[in-house]
Amino acid sequence: MRVLAVLKFGYMAMLLFTIVGSFWLEVALRVKVLKRVKRVFLTIAPVASIFMAWDLYAIRAGHWFFDQRQILGIYFPGRVPLEEILFFIIVPLAAIMTIEAVRRVKPHWLVGDEK
Repeated sequence: MRVLAVLKFGYMAMLLFTIVGSFWLEVALRVKVLKRVKRVFLTIAPVASIFMAWDLYAIRAGHWFFDQRQILGIYFPGRVPLEEILFFIIVPLAAIMTIEAVRRVKPHWLVGDEK
C-alpha cells in the first residue's frame, strides 16, 4: 500500500526533477528568463494551446490516458490532470532556460544579427 502512495507522485516527481535540473540556471547564470514574463508567455502559450487541444481530443477519443496510480487525481475540464498542465509550462520553461544558459556561456556560438 505504501508503494502505491509513493507512485501517486510519479508525474510530479518528474516535473520536480525538471525544475531542479534547469531552474538553477536562473540564479547561477543569471539568464533572467523569469524576469521576462510576457516574452515567456508569448513563447509558451501558443504551443501549449495546440498540445492541450491535442490532449483533449486524444483523451476524449480514448487514445490517451493517464495512469491513475501516478497522478494526484486533480483534474481540469476534459479530464486533464494538473500534472499535464504543469508539464506544458515547466518543460518549455526549462528548455528556454537551458537555451539562454548556453547563449550566456557560449556567446561565440551566436550567429547572424544576434552577435
